[in-house]
Amino acid sequence: MKLPQSFINEITPILNGELNDFLQALQQNSPTSIRVNNKITITGNKLVPWCETGFYLNERPLFTADPLFHAGAYYVQEASSMFVEQVVKQHISKTVNMLDLCAAPGGKSTHLSSLLPENSLLVSNEIIRSRAYILAENTIKWGNPNVMVTNNAPDDFSTLYSFFDAMLIDAPCSGEGMFRKDEGAINEWSPENVKKCVERQRNIVSSVWSALKTGGILIYSTCTYNRHENEENIQWIINELGAELLPLQLNADWKITVSDYGYRFYPHKTCGEGFFLSVLRKTSDENDIFKLKKEKKNIKIPPEAETLRKQLLQSDNWKISMLGNIIRALPANKAEEIEWLEKNLNPMYSGILLAEQKGRDFVPETALALSKHVDLEQFNTVEVDLKTAILYLQKEAIEIPPTEKGYVLLTYQKLPIGWIKNIGNRCNNLYPNEWRIRMKIQSPLNLPQGRL
Repeated sequence: MKLPQSFINEITPILNGELNDFLQALQQNSPTSIRVNNKITITGNKLVPWCETGFYLNERPLFTADPLFHAGAYYVQEASSMFVEQVVKQHISKTVNMLDLCAAPGGKSTHLSSLLPENSLLVSNEIIRSRAYILAENTIKWGNPNVMVTNNAPDDFSTLYSFFDAMLIDAPCSGEGMFRKDEGAINEWSPENVKKCVERQRNIVSSVWSALKTGGILIYSTCTYNRHENEENIQWIINELGAELLPLQLNADWKITVSDYGYRFYPHKTCGEGFFLSVLRKTSDENDIFKLKKEKKNIKIPPEAETLRKQLLQSDNWKISMLGNIIRALPANKAEEIEWLEKNLNPMYSGILLAEQKGRDFVPETALALSKHVDLEQFNTVEVDLKTAILYLQKEAIEIPPTEKGYVLLTYQKLPIGWIKNIGNRCNNLYPNEWRIRMKIQSPLNLPQGRL
């Protein structure tokens, strides 16, 4: 690995005499880590010390060939970025509205959706449309309904005055922390690009600052090392926008480096990639305080919607609404806020999609199958083996044991993976075409073991 000399010159004083150890670590293989959903449990793997559900794997399996991966049983996430968990545990204890501004592909958002206090709402945003679709897919597969996925620019949030109690800005950066993982990041790096990143990062933070209420929490993170994009940006936020630093309690065994404005992860110290994180509390006053304006709406809901509601656990906790010809369930305690946001932003996904109405037929949505709140006892389910599950996820024709006609929920190792329609002599595969596995998988091997 040949690093730019200007990068080495920049990072040498930051490392305090540990340059050789740092460079040697970059020659090692990047560790593989996953964060496990509460849909399953795993054993026999080393725990990521700052994340209760994070695990290191001894080798990198072919995740595409694992139906549990597609079922949202776990997320493949870089270990250092799981440190966000400590911020939530130490500084967010009450119900919040939270924004994850630069959220794709969804690692931190799926993590936050599991960490936030009960009845919280997470708005998970991505500006690039194609990446926003991936974010929505990963959100659906994770199965938590307290998330709204949007496709907006930072400026679009500037008029949502004081709506959010907390924000995560995992800022687009020069990517120095990814050099070991992505050699392309080395080729793209330059001092000029670092300067452009700093300007972009400050524009992003200032654009959404009015949407964070006074006293609200900002988590700022990057996957880069230089002080310009990290400590200097934090000092700029404090001085120009009005904020104060918040500390985190660390375990010395984690070997996380504490800097003057945040927390640094170095590959020669911690088992993970390069990462920086800082926690701030907004101190500047906002004149405009968010107040939800309730509106009366007369949207006709088909009577069959009540039957669909009963397919969810704790059915009284949901508000049923129509989105075109899609019937969906929103968390009742956040439904009005979600519907208000949908009028002010560019929404892509909210709550749980239940079914698509096609004439008199109601075709169940994959989101319902993958939701943690689906009541499996309401459906005809069929357990399939690995080969059949892979064929299904490739959207190929499959065969199942004899069962009653109609919609059937397929499970693999007792986890739902999606729907088929059994019409007697054959089955219609209802897995979303845009999610299908395109890779040819001859014999799926080398999967994570001991999960269930």
